Amino acid sequence: MNRVSYRWVIVAAGGLLGCVAIGAMFSLPVFLVPIVRETGWSVTGVSTAMTIGFLAMAVGSVLWGMLSDRWGARVVVLIGSLGVAASLALASRATSLLEFQLAFGILVGGATAAIFAPMMACVTGWFQTHRSLAVSLVSVGMGMAPMTMAPFAAWLVSHHHWRTSLLIIAAVSAALMIPTALLVRRPPEVKAVGRSDTETTPDMTLRQVVRSPQFVILLLTNFFCCATHSGPIFHTVSYAVACGIPMISAVTIYSVEGLAGLGGRVVFGLLGDRFGAKRILASGLLLQAFGATGYFFASELTGFYLAAATFGFIYAGVMPLYAVLARENFPPRMMGTVIGGTAMAGSLGMASGPLVGGLIFDRLGSYGWLYLGSGAIGVGAFLIALTFKPFSQGQLEPVPAAEGASSG
Repeated sequence: MNRVSYRWVIVAAGGLLGCVAIGAMFSLPVFLVPIVRETGWSVTGVSTAMTIGFLAMAVGSVLWGMLSDRWGARVVVLIGSLGVAASLALASRATSLLEFQLAFGILVGGATAAIFAPMMACVTGWFQTHRSLAVSLVSVGMGMAPMTMAPFAAWLVSHHHWRTSLLIIAAVSAALMIPTALLVRRPPEVKAVGRSDTETTPDMTLRQVVRSPQFVILLLTNFFCCATHSGPIFHTVSYAVACGIPMISAVTIYSVEGLAGLGGRVVFGLLGDRFGAKRILASGLLLQAFGATGYFFASELTGFYLAAATFGFIYAGVMPLYAVLARENFPPRMMGTVIGGTAMAGSLGMASGPLVGGLIFDRLGSYGWLYLGSGAIGVGAFLIALTFKPFSQGQLEPVPAAEGASSG
């Protein structure tokens, strides 16, 4: 199969891997109420497992991204696939809150980190045109999680104990992810040392990259962006249940959010190719801020559906554009590291939502302030994004790849 054809196989593989890994990790909101009722653990305690997971993803994103630059994406995502299945199985056997937090948090989160950054870096290397659309389609696969893994988890926990349900998800993850990981290939231009035969690369060392204002702004933007949607994503099912909506119906809100996100990822990807990733990203961040507050006004299923459709379309649409912005501004040979760094910042932002939302609910008995606060944080993300400026010609003077090797 030639490059033009096989690059779409890479997109499909990335989408499936992301769907299963992210879906398995985000099954925790579905299990939240059953776990709390059966074990007596607090909402905050169980939610903290998700926070720990995002912290593990933050550290893992950088490490796995650097290893993917060295080893290639296939080795890293294969390790991650094995890790996701094994750690879910361990979490299902936890007998204490601490054990559950460590197994689901550190192990599941760390293994999931081995999927996102390496696959995004790999996909950007396979595409010279339609790059925004390609990474958006990978993200579409990840966005399928609320419509596939979440309803599957809800069905399982409605018929089985939560431990059995989590073990089944572990088995399904292994069956789907391990064979798919074997389909991943290094982009044809990139050799074992991570260099391009045909492209020139910016004459920058890794130290220069991580110290650049552009990299710092990209990290800060992603942090506040993810802090904006983390709480609404994680706690909406529990919020709906607290409003008197049955669990099965509440999970469909999550699915509506995911379905709307599929359209958002494609639309924002097409707009990014047409008008530029930065412009569409900044616009989306402002819209996301207003979308997050929509849940504050929801109390019945119809209101939740409307808020979910709006919010899901926006936040899902902006997320793939970070990888495009990174690919347009930083050396291709460091793409795993750069995207891993932005994923780290995003994971730290995501870590705030489960914990803060749990504390708000435990202390106030309501999630209202979570959604108002998320909107305010979203405005901050928009303002930070406006300060991003591409490297000037003087900052990034292209050099042939062979010369660039001596500068790294």
